[in-house]
Amino acid sequence: MVKPVLLGLFSLFAVLFQLSPACAQEQPKPVRHEFVIRNFRTESGAVLPEAHIVYGTYGRLNAAGDNVVLLPSHYMADMNGYGWLIGPGKALDPNKLFLVTSEMFGNGRSSSPSNTPEPFHGPRFPITTIRDNVEAEHELLTQELRVKHLKAVIGFSMGAQQAFQWAVSYPDYMDRIVATSGTAKTYGHGIVRLEGQISALTADPAFNGGDYTAQPRRGIEAFSMVWAGWLFSQEWWRKELWREGAPKDITFDKVVAHFRNDFIPGADANNLILQMRAWERHDVGATPGFHGDVEAALRSIRVPVLYMPSATDLYFPVEDARYEAGFIRDCTLLPIPSLWGHPAGAGASAADGKFLNDHIAAYMAGERASAGRP
Repeated sequence: MVKPVLLGLFSLFAVLFQLSPACAQEQPKPVRHEFVIRNFRTESGAVLPEAHIVYGTYGRLNAAGDNVVLLPSHYMADMNGYGWLIGPGKALDPNKLFLVTSEMFGNGRSSSPSNTPEPFHGPRFPITTIRDNVEAEHELLTQELRVKHLKAVIGFSMGAQQAFQWAVSYPDYMDRIVATSGTAKTYGHGIVRLEGQISALTADPAFNGGDYTAQPRRGIEAFSMVWAGWLFSQEWWRKELWREGAPKDITFDKVVAHFRNDFIPGADANNLILQMRAWERHDVGATPGFHGDVEAALRSIRVPVLYMPSATDLYFPVEDARYEAGFIRDCTLLPIPSLWGHPAGAGASAADGKFLNDHIAAYMAGERASAGRP
């Protein structure tokens, strides 16, 4: 039975896979904080007078300052997005570690099109990149929390994109990185997919170029259905794995209706687009000094990398991960043997959660994982 409720992108699980009261009580909760960066310059050249970064913390910084793990958020997620990995008996124990869970620009809580005043409100909010998010996180860690070094950066999906960027931009700032269901660059097929989802959303006349007076409901529904078609593997749908752990009265029509009507509850259209733009533009090769050469950027990574693509991911195909792993000097490529597609990288099933926690815990303890193939 699937236990975790994955927030943000995976709100489907909140309906299909309910936490038991006992499990909910055991789930640690982060403490919410907000950091403000004055005159934050984005890669596009735009300057935000105030860039707000919402983040969560679990546990305490130890006297040596060497127990810090950064967990950058994934698409439209908040600080709670790594509950599948956090808690006693899991890979990351907040009784021993100081965990920082950041929230990306555009999620509606950190600086976003929906909550920033003019001249940057709505569609006028500057496109922010994965590197912009990493730079903001670096300032948060060094200026606000006074963290001199990280034990690890661990990221899922867009969080994995950030983990790779951290290893390229700040190669000596962490001991290791872990990337699940996410690559160091978004390749052509991923860009086409994201453009299709943006097109579905913006085709609604109510979108009005981003200056809508009410959310473009039909556009968001169309976006959600396109997104849902890529989320899980084809075999997941054929085997009706959406039945696992679900109420007895669940039907295919109910699953589809949930995706259509309540995929990302309360989502703002401009926020959705901003994070998709960050996703599709990501390329560690575009980091200053690498001149667009992704292979050179990957070769520059000095720290050990545990690379865990999902064997059935349609967003970040395992073949892309295998290509990238070949250029990283100390990389353990360990595909997640799952039919759950992209969400496998966030412990979507009980088996996925165990696989991730077991291998990440061993990696954090200094043990070397065995390379695997899907």
